[in-house]
Order: sequence, then structure tokens, then C-alpha cells
Amino acid sequence: MRRMTALFSAALLSAGMMSMPAMAQQDSATQQGGATQQGQAANQNFTDQQLQQFADASQEIAQVSQDYTQRLQEAQGDQAKQQEIRMEANDKMVSIVEESGLDVETFNAIGQAIQQDPELMKRVQQMAQSGS
Repeated sequence: MRRMTALFSAALLSAGMMSMPAMAQQDSATQQGGATQQGQAANQNFTDQQLQQFADASQEIAQVSQDYTQRLQEAQGDQAKQQEIRMEANDKMVSIVEESGLDVETFNAIGQAIQQDPELMKRVQQMAQSGS
């Protein structure tokens, strides 16, 4: 259950990552206090291949997330149906991650590193734009 939540969060993050103009404006405001966070994110070194795999998978996951978010909203009030939709979405997202060549833990670790490191986020966004 914990893995599902983490992946679902990563999917929502990646959905937000693909619509970056609004966040790019926030980056300049957060860079002032972001130096210590960047240091923490730099502890994990990901290869360019892993970052490209993350970028590719994120785009697919963002689409899946949008589709399933809409289905979740339509099932509002029906707890059992919402749980079923979440499980189905999670299975689909796990498949996308694994097909990309990453494991779920690495995908989530990259997602967390991106949240903490604006430079890494920019690299992955560039990879996502050139990779599609």
C-alpha cells in the first residue's frame, strides 16, 4: 500500500512537472532557501539513462494519472469503486515504470530528487521534451 501511494504521488508530481511554466516562476523564489535542499538531492547520482527513462515514463504516467483522476472524481462517494480505480491506476503505472527499465524505488527516488533540485528538474524536463 505504501508503494502505491508513493507511486501515485510520483505520478501527480510528474503530471505537474510536465506543465512547468508556472513552476518555473516559483523556482526563482525558492532558490534563496534551496541551497541546503540541493545538497541533499546531490547525494544521489543518477545516470543520464536513468533520467531519460524517468522522463519517458513520467510522460506516460502523467497521461494515466489524468485519466484516472477523472475516473476517481466520477466515482466520488463510492469508496469501493475509488479503491478499485486506484489499484488499477497503480498497476498501470508500475507497468509503465518497469517497461521503462527502472524499478519503482529508483523512479520514486528520482521524483524526490527532482522536487529538491531545480537544476535536476530542468535536465529531466529537457530530456522529456527532446525524448518525445
